[in-house]
Amino acid sequence: MDFVFPPSPRVVLPIAGSDSVFPVRRVYCVGRNYSDHAAEMGADTREPPFFFSKPADALVSGGGEVVYPPMTNNLQHEVELVVTLGKGGAEIPSDQSLDCVFGYAVGFDLTRRDLQSRAKDKGHPWEMGKGFDQSAPVSAPVPVSVAGHPLSGAIWLRVNGESRQSDDLSHMTWNVAEIIANLSTYVRLEAGDLIFTGTPAGVSTIVRGDVLVGGVDGVGELTIRLV
Repeated sequence: MDFVFPPSPRVVLPIAGSDSVFPVRRVYCVGRNYSDHAAEMGADTREPPFFFSKPADALVSGGGEVVYPPMTNNLQHEVELVVTLGKGGAEIPSDQSLDCVFGYAVGFDLTRRDLQSRAKDKGHPWEMGKGFDQSAPVSAPVPVSVAGHPLSGAIWLRVNGESRQSDDLSHMTWNVAEIIANLSTYVRLEAGDLIFTGTPAGVSTIVRGDVLVGGVDGVGELTIRLV
């Protein structure tokens, strides 16, 4: 095949405890999936799940230094359990959807909240508030054979050693099985898809020089520094 210029390299994530890598296809995110976070964002505590996307090359594998993005004065953090899919399908029943899961990771959904808020007010898309460069740091996926399916356990984030977010996975409005089943009614899911499953309350502004450490019990930890 004669490309007019070299194609971008495939986005991959290292797999915890393995020399293999996980090839990424698409990145989906669930909005307002913890009742306390929904309340702090001014929404009802139990609304149907809704989804948005980030480009695969927004992922920052393993964390590390993340460049503070342009065009914002209010960058905010959101720590999330990330689902990685080893197979997919359309209209997957919820009692079968966990069979699609390859493993789990820890992710940060970084958000230019001021841009997102202005887009909401005008009824515009969220992409520039959510899908910017390096907006999705993520840890190495841990296979289900190691992590199981974490239905409960602590999810937390600290900024410069100060606790900002702390909750339990059991408080998700829609659990992982329900998320996969619902999302698969809108799009056909495939192996390589990632799903950021939403964040608990406590999102707040971060600035250059801040060090963020977040984790999910039984899955791992993720650290970034804004530069």
